[in-house]
Amino acid sequence: MNAGEKSSSHGSGQEVLVTGGAGYIGSHAVRALSQAGYTVVVLDNLSAGHLEALTSAGNFKFYQADLQDKQAVYAAFEQHRYIGVIHFAGLALVGESVKDPEKYYGVNVMGGLNLLSACKNFGVKRVVFSSTCATYGVPKEVPIAETHIQVPINPYGRTKQAFENMLASYETAHGINYLALRYFNAAGADPSGELGEAHEPETHLIPNAFRAVMGQLSQLEIHGRDYPTPDGTCIRDYIHVQDLARAHVMGLEYLLRGGQGGCFNLGTGNGYSVLEVLKACEEACGKKIKIQFGPRREGDAPSLVAKNDKARSILGFTCQRSNIQTICEDAWRWHSRHPHGYKS
Repeated sequence: MNAGEKSSSHGSGQEVLVTGGAGYIGSHAVRALSQAGYTVVVLDNLSAGHLEALTSAGNFKFYQADLQDKQAVYAAFEQHRYIGVIHFAGLALVGESVKDPEKYYGVNVMGGLNLLSACKNFGVKRVVFSSTCATYGVPKEVPIAETHIQVPINPYGRTKQAFENMLASYETAHGINYLALRYFNAAGADPSGELGEAHEPETHLIPNAFRAVMGQLSQLEIHGRDYPTPDGTCIRDYIHVQDLARAHVMGLEYLLRGGQGGCFNLGTGNGYSVLEVLKACEEACGKKIKIQFGPRREGDAPSLVAKNDKARSILGFTCQRSNIQTICEDAWRWHSRHPHGYKS
């Protein structure tokens, strides 16, 4: 299956496998890779992704497969010569991971093991991994540096940390160079309004704020207003999904140049409270958001902000669209045009 136009650039048609490429961040990465001139092969089981997102994303070939199906994973390697893999596929709901850890270890760890097995057996030596700041757990100091101790507090974070450890082991044993990109709060949408955020269930603040604006929620519940922050609500570091996508392309090209792998935070270094984000959402859509304060959620840290010096100095990565006003404006453009998400 192919879709879209491919731009001529430094990728020169080289093949890259993107797992989870039909998902929110993955589809934006497919677009960025395609625009950079790479031939993109997507592996996705479509349990949470959308084919419609891919048709908006650019040039790609598609395998509908689950990472837990080792034979299907191998089939996606047999006809291709990948210069690298960008690995997004996985489960990412904290609450669900607590209730159903077997599901999370199955997909995020066992599925990931099948992927690394294929990389080893087919000679793919570069992996860029979509990791998370959840591997740090409750931070002892903010902003959080890559050297911060990793003590994840839920199965989601533990399975992401487990795959990071697997990558380090495969690097030692099999020479697979890797980057684990630990990002903070992904947000926003492609500026074109063609690609955006559509989860089911939706747990993220900005999409739910706009769902409340559009009448799909009677009101937006804010979890806790008694945190030790200036306005009592949680502070988070929001990074634009387009910046994240670009960071993955830069990370792959860093590995292609022979760069030394490791773990990198992706964030802005600036935090916004829930109420500050909602104010930016209201300014973006020109409407008031009806809110209700509820109790804290278990495990929510008061503040999560990235220390981002390492990605800037080594990868040369800086954010371009990640101020909160731009994030909310791009997100509203998507949600206002796609009030019910993708059709597929």
